[in-house]
Amino acid sequence: MNIHSRDMKVFTANSNPSLAKDIAGILGLPLGDSEVTTFSDGEIAVNINESVRGFDVFVVQSTSAPVNDNIMELLIMIDAFKRASAGRITAVVPYFGYSRQDRKSKARDPISARLVADMISVAGADRILTMDLHSPQIQGFFSIPVDDLQGMSILAPYFKERFEDSPEEIICVSPDLGSVARARSFSHRVGVGLAIIDKRRQKANVSEIMNIIGDVSGKIVIIVDDMIDTAGTLCNAAAAVIEKGGAKEVYAAATHGVLSGSAIEKIEKSHLKEVVILDTINIPAEKKISKLRFLPVSGVFAQAVERIYTDKPISPLFN
Repeated sequence: MNIHSRDMKVFTANSNPSLAKDIAGILGLPLGDSEVTTFSDGEIAVNINESVRGFDVFVVQSTSAPVNDNIMELLIMIDAFKRASAGRITAVVPYFGYSRQDRKSKARDPISARLVADMISVAGADRILTMDLHSPQIQGFFSIPVDDLQGMSILAPYFKERFEDSPEEIICVSPDLGSVARARSFSHRVGVGLAIIDKRRQKANVSEIMNIIGDVSGKIVIIVDDMIDTAGTLCNAAAAVIEKGGAKEVYAAATHGVLSGSAIEKIEKSHLKEVVILDTINIPAEKKISKLRFLPVSGVFAQAVERIYTDKPISPLFN
């Protein structure tokens, strides 16, 4: 892309600097000169080493682990840009932490996703650019515009090309009822059938009973979800489609690779042949096992940034 750099700058904090650098590179821009460090007591220190007065500023920061540190880095950077008279500030948050705490599931629960949304707005952001919020209603938590890109626009073409010679052998599977809409979108894009895993726990400390709604026998299964955290649900679903459903092979597609706890060990020992994840979260080298494949999101985010900068609609990127 040939973007005139006079009015736009791209900055990053510490969560995913390689992604920010790739986005800036596609736009033909240098990464903004800034530094995010900590004082001896752990407080975050931000230095913006160039003028942003009147500029359209994009700050790239996934709020992944360490979640609270990365959120504070984002908030303080936004505040610094606002106080430096930036013309417009867009928070580019490829992975939005706390998104699973989007409702009260029991008495006296907080709605932490709303709290984080409020803090970003109050800090001074004018717009949010993110990808695959855990639930679409989180967009309503913000008092500023939210552009929620779809990871399926990257994942679906990968699998469609990979299995283009045998689409009739493929079936998409939702690992639970909450992911049905996402799996349906994926199956439509790839042009394959859809099945659903209904998991139920009869009582506390008793193993889940998994029922497969749909025929996966002899099929190549692609389990689709928005994120992989501890990988428990994913690996149990993979076992169910192989052992109970009679599937031939099982793959997984997810936007965000949180990969916390023993996730890598579970995936390594599972029935999964390949797990395809987008690079919205920076994954350390020691977690990059052979079963994991990472696809870049820098291209679609760069297009979105360019469209926001030039006041063009984001909706064409959804297709």
